[in-house]
Amino acid sequence: MNRRDFIKSSTFLPAAAAVCALPQFSFAAANDRWRVFDVTTKVEVLKPAGTTRVWLPLPLAGDTDYQKNLGSTWSAEGGTITSTTDGKYGAELIAVEWPEAVKNPVVQVNSRFATHDRAVDLSKPSKVSKAERAELQRYLAATEYMPTDGIVRDTAREITKSARGGDIGKARAIYDWIVENTFRDPKTRGCGVGDIKTMLETQNLGGKCADLNALFVGLARSIGIPARDVYGVRVAKSEFGYRSLGVGNDNITRAQHCRAEFYVESHGWVPVDPADVRKVVLEEKTGTLLTLDDAQVKAARAKLFGAWEMNWLAFNTAHDVALPKAAHGKVAFLMYPQCETAAGRLDTLDPDNFRYQMTARELAI
Repeated sequence: MNRRDFIKSSTFLPAAAAVCALPQFSFAAANDRWRVFDVTTKVEVLKPAGTTRVWLPLPLAGDTDYQKNLGSTWSAEGGTITSTTDGKYGAELIAVEWPEAVKNPVVQVNSRFATHDRAVDLSKPSKVSKAERAELQRYLAATEYMPTDGIVRDTAREITKSARGGDIGKARAIYDWIVENTFRDPKTRGCGVGDIKTMLETQNLGGKCADLNALFVGLARSIGIPARDVYGVRVAKSEFGYRSLGVGNDNITRAQHCRAEFYVESHGWVPVDPADVRKVVLEEKTGTLLTLDDAQVKAARAKLFGAWEMNWLAFNTAHDVALPKAAHGKVAFLMYPQCETAAGRLDTLDPDNFRYQMTARELAI
């Protein structure tokens, strides 16, 4: 068992304060309070074969203005656990290995973290620290599924050719184009894979968050705007009245969700989430497909360019992740538990047969 103790919680957790009820569908303003959550992930490998390995993402390594890492504990009887990072993006993870003699490999990870709703006022410059050049270059680079030349760059240039307002205006044009031209496809497995070149070449612009938000990131990068996906999982219901943008109970096993950010010197990293606008269109009303003119969609569209509701845990910003000692290649991103046995890599999108479960609970502070 290992633990990273967080001893400064009192420096950012304010005294309990009354919170006014927010108007439904308003996304009015970020809640001025920190919320604390525990997330537990338990993996049980049902059919081990030979050496069995499991990899699990941990909460975002560095503290931000929207998330604080309060530490994690983990245990795996009969196994060897290593805490490590992916090396390129700084994504924290644990790697667990069991020898063939262990017939019931089980690992459990408990993570505690605090979140704060996030909103950036784009109407005026902010006082932010300038990002390091190496960081910005990392989030301008192409990845396996996210090229930044050819049809991706051509599309971005066409989208932004009339945009005003510098990089913010260009990012807004890309965001609006995605909201207006893509759709959430319920048939997509998991969160999608983010193969944006194929999406653009086939003009099949359907998918889920790892597709639609990757499209934003790739288009932005292709015209010189640093951008990144942030991979994570929803942990609570939405307090802004959106049934589709939260989870209904403490079982978050299938609640993975990635978001996006872009960088401008005047404001630093700016949060966006065009994929969640399309989620509202498809899922907010059961059996009814909303339109972009619906009040609920308009409200979400307006606020998700520059804001995130933090009923969500951020893991990392990593792409093309090489898992330590993995025999079956990289993963496009590390948002789900991963496992390999001598029989191959297990289907991470099949938690019932993998098997794993994730639960979340909010703590009173």
